[in-house]
Amino acid sequence: MVVIAGETGSGKTTQIPKICLELGLAQYGLIAHTQPRRIAARSVAQRIAQEVKVNLGDEVGYQIRFNDQSNEHTLVKLMTDGILLAETQNDRFLNKYQVIIIDEAHERSLNIDFLLGYLKQLLPKRPDLKVIITSATIDVDRFSKHFNDAPVIQVSGRTFPVETRYRPLIDLDEEGEEREGDLYRGIIDAVEELQIEDAKRGQIGDVLIFLSGEREIREAALELKKANLKNSEVLPLYARLNNADQNKIFNPGGGARRIILSTNVAETSLTVPGIRYVIDSGVARISRYSYRSKVQRLPIESISQASANQRKGRCGRVSEGICIRLFSEEDFNTRPEFSDPEIQRTNLAAVILQMLSLKLGDVSEFPFVDAPDNRFIKDGYNLLKELGAVSQDNQINQVGRALSKLPVDPRIARMLFEASKRKSLQEMLIIAAALSIQDPRERPPEKQQQADQKHAEFRHEESDFVTLLNIWQHFEEARQELSNNQLRQHCKKHFLNYMRMREWRDVHYQLRLQCKDLKLEENKSTASYEAIHQSILSGFLSYIGQKTEEGDYLGARNRRFMLFPGSGIFKKRPKWVVSAELVETSRLYARMNARIDPEWLEPLAKNLVKRKYLEPYWSIKRGQVMAYEQVSLYGLVIIPKRNVGYAKIDAQASHEIFIREALVQKQIKSKAAFLKHNQNLIEEIEELEDKSRRRDIVVDEERLYQFYIERVPNEISDTATFEKWLKEQPADALKVKKSYLMQHGAENITQAQFPDHFTHGSIVYPLTYRFEPNHKEDGVSVLVPAAMLKQLPVSRLQWLVPGMLREKVIALLKGLTKSIRRQLVPVPDFADGFLLKHQASDESLHEVLAKYVYQQKRIDIEPQDWNLDQLDPHYQVNIQVMGNDNVMLTQGRDWHKLIDEVGDQIEHLSQENNNDFEREGITYWDMNALPEQYQVQQAGIQVTLFPAIVDEGESVNLVLLSREDEALVQSKLGVLRLLKLALNEQVSWVQKETQKRLVQEMIYFGHIGNKAQLLEAVTHRVFSMSFDLTELPRDEAAYNALKDHGRGLIGEKFDEVIPVIKQILQSYHQLNKKMKQQNQLAFALAVGDIKQQVNELMPKGFLGTVEYDWLKQYPKYFKAMMLRLDKLQGNLQKDKLTQLKVAQWHEQYQALCAQLPASLDCFEQVKILNWMIQEYRVSLFAQELGTSMPVSDKRWKAQLLEAKASIQQ
Repeated sequence: MVVIAGETGSGKTTQIPKICLELGLAQYGLIAHTQPRRIAARSVAQRIAQEVKVNLGDEVGYQIRFNDQSNEHTLVKLMTDGILLAETQNDRFLNKYQVIIIDEAHERSLNIDFLLGYLKQLLPKRPDLKVIITSATIDVDRFSKHFNDAPVIQVSGRTFPVETRYRPLIDLDEEGEEREGDLYRGIIDAVEELQIEDAKRGQIGDVLIFLSGEREIREAALELKKANLKNSEVLPLYARLNNADQNKIFNPGGGARRIILSTNVAETSLTVPGIRYVIDSGVARISRYSYRSKVQRLPIESISQASANQRKGRCGRVSEGICIRLFSEEDFNTRPEFSDPEIQRTNLAAVILQMLSLKLGDVSEFPFVDAPDNRFIKDGYNLLKELGAVSQDNQINQVGRALSKLPVDPRIARMLFEASKRKSLQEMLIIAAALSIQDPRERPPEKQQQADQKHAEFRHEESDFVTLLNIWQHFEEARQELSNNQLRQHCKKHFLNYMRMREWRDVHYQLRLQCKDLKLEENKSTASYEAIHQSILSGFLSYIGQKTEEGDYLGARNRRFMLFPGSGIFKKRPKWVVSAELVETSRLYARMNARIDPEWLEPLAKNLVKRKYLEPYWSIKRGQVMAYEQVSLYGLVIIPKRNVGYAKIDAQASHEIFIREALVQKQIKSKAAFLKHNQNLIEEIEELEDKSRRRDIVVDEERLYQFYIERVPNEISDTATFEKWLKEQPADALKVKKSYLMQHGAENITQAQFPDHFTHGSIVYPLTYRFEPNHKEDGVSVLVPAAMLKQLPVSRLQWLVPGMLREKVIALLKGLTKSIRRQLVPVPDFADGFLLKHQASDESLHEVLAKYVYQQKRIDIEPQDWNLDQLDPHYQVNIQVMGNDNVMLTQGRDWHKLIDEVGDQIEHLSQENNNDFEREGITYWDMNALPEQYQVQQAGIQVTLFPAIVDEGESVNLVLLSREDEALVQSKLGVLRLLKLALNEQVSWVQKETQKRLVQEMIYFGHIGNKAQLLEAVTHRVFSMSFDLTELPRDEAAYNALKDHGRGLIGEKFDEVIPVIKQILQSYHQLNKKMKQQNQLAFALAVGDIKQQVNELMPKGFLGTVEYDWLKQYPKYFKAMMLRLDKLQGNLQKDKLTQLKVAQWHEQYQALCAQLPASLDCFEQVKILNWMIQEYRVSLFAQELGTSMPVSDKRWKAQLLEAKASIQQ
């Protein structure tokens, strides 16, 4: 065992194998010579073959992945370190080799470190084996110590001295402060400095500039071209560069200076000829695996001192060189001496799988040169578990052994095995081979748009993997038809790298052979999208993502990533994707993507998914306890809500839910007699609670739950099992006794105290009870057919029912102000005294109670003193309005609001009832009789409706109304219409005479209506005075008698009416003139009030509809208004205060009118209020005219109470 350390260019790579041959070390076995890269293995083999003058493939050969150029005569075999590692599978002791040379060991790749550890274990078992480790002069002592202080041989290189210059990127700002400078400016300055050096030396030297990535190379090239450097050619160099551009670098020609912009690929892997100068940016993209985010990152990092010296060494090959470092010497000295070996910054799944396959023992005990972090080892095992390659205790299984036999990444191997099951191996071999090589698509910076257009021909909108299949299919079709040269041109035209396409085919061929050896069957027919992508998912379960609202993706373990802009699905952005590669640069990008269905994931990740069971519930339909199963994979919810049976998951909880929901809550489809029996008992007891407004009679549900759980076996949690068990039990096994459900008796809850209905007249109104505070039906509810709503005795409802009345009276008394309430203490005793003297009646409870308080304590209580807004809602009856189909239309405790809410529906519903009474378009009396009442059935209640003759202008209709008073008002108007239609000649006479006698007045009337309206109003007035409708005619005889009698009075009544109308219109005209004269701004308030008064006195048709006695008062009212105007000057403040007094009465009147359940004409007590206001105005503004009735605040309040009472009745 020996370690040979030599500088770059010392010849160790080509000369050591020759020395071994000359020493006769190939007599008993091959000389194995490993290289980190395929290109190096091939080129070194060619060089050695040339030097020993043999054909390549005979005595000197090479083997790289899927290409073996060696035979039985081979003595020196070049290979990649991965090939030697793979041979350990079939030849554990590497018996075919006499010498093993591990070249470029300083690169410390994953395979090199694994081989070094393997060889350390192997040497004691094979003392005859010679092992040579060659390395640059980087940390050779570490290799020596690893092999028990093996000897180290130092070899000097053939290099020239290199001068190091430090040029840190520092600029000065406006204040002279230092700040970080621009990289590209620094590069240009360095190149210009080297041009000056060339001028001194009289030469042109090529410059190698090290940058971190392709983007930086493109940007630097652009800046250098802009700088217009003389006699210079700018060339990029990176791993993905096509062959033509690589040839420009390795085959220099012409006399121009070459400025080569390279990634760290030129640090050790490639030797660029002719380099005299190096410019080192000091940074590189270093591949690092993050055990936290589970992704391979490519951060830009400062390189180590060893890497910086390697870069520096690239320029001492042809002459003295200069290395300009774009960082300070101080920075260099603080950097780590060596770069981290790959084993400490990559995923170890492949290494662990190989070790398990080779039975090399515990990974943590394996003699690596630098042991990997335990977290990385754990992470490698986790990936193998994800792939199903190892068991939970980290032992390799059948799947793992199969995966280890394929020389590809374990993820890709897993895809191939899954594809064999899903009949998609043919397509997966193509995809797997593509993922094992560099992307064959080229995108030159100067032709990006053209490349994108050509590549778009292959693009699949939902999958980049299918795009690869399209490229393969396109290439294969072209290969069948074209010669090699034509195929090269075809690839160039479509921006496909011909050599990579060839490599793709080679890898595919070898993979196919190996799959055949493993007896994996290829599908004959084309696989479906689903089969292909389910196979891909098997290898990339942790590389799935779900689109977020922000447009990026949430991946496994809560990591966020973006689709790479070059992905074919970037624009479409499906909801769920799988990616083959997650790389972190400026941010985390997914590079090879496809749309997936999350439902595909669960079968593939059976052992990885986590299941939550949410909201277990009883399903009546299924007759069992169910729960919502939520399935997640690496923190992503793939099945949000799925119904599953819960009994197998938690039998005890399911049993308890069954008892509580199915039996206690009666949510079970069963005809078992005990259910009805127990329910009837509970309802009976609950009704007692609702009536008494107590919740301490029936026991709570927990008692019933205990009853069932003590009797039903624990294993029962579904209907079928329960029914089967119940058949074997006695009939009363689950029947509960009433005493078991009651905490105490309820003797005071009687039918008299809490009746099921109340009767008013011939109508029986059902009552229901509910004890549930804040519920709209809390308290007692009365069921009222819509047609009867207006007839409802609202005052009677204030008395509730006997069992609730005492509490309401106490609540009313307690709601009074403290000054009143303290005179009534103790309040319960005062309430009891009231109830001894008074029982429920149609009179308002509030008024009766107020009278009682006055009688007992001489205290006046106003309606507002009761503070009804603060009274608990259950102290007012809830009115449920029912439609014809026994469907509730609405409900509430405010009778007036209900009437407004139901509105015209009341009459509409009344008329919906099938009857033979209602008719339309009647122009003469053709009915036998007009009954006073009409009985119909509505909402299960016998409802009384009231026939009416309704005026429709040119005819009348027969309708049924809900109120008797409204039917009477409407019928009187209807009879007058029939009389006008019957006495057409008399109508014409009245209207002609009116036009003769009211010539000037008709002009005055023009301010409030037209001629036709005046004539109709006069006609209506004359007819209503001529025909006495005190008693409504209800048959044809009575109607004819009325007509004959009134016809003779028309002329007389006309003569009586005309002077009154003439005087009204003249007074109105005079008032109008006076108001126009009072146009001062100061009078605007008073004039506005008068105009409002006039509008209220003179609605449409007022001359015909206002009671005649009040109509005769109109001239007085107009005169009072004129007197008010005369007094305004100097009395504006007094007028304003007087107007406020009237306004108070007016507001109360308007509020009352808004509550009317029918037309104003039905409420004489309310109509009087209007005339009291008019008379009140006269008394305030023109007292000298006198009033037609006594008016005062006291009389107003008394009348207001009577008016309110008349509405409630």
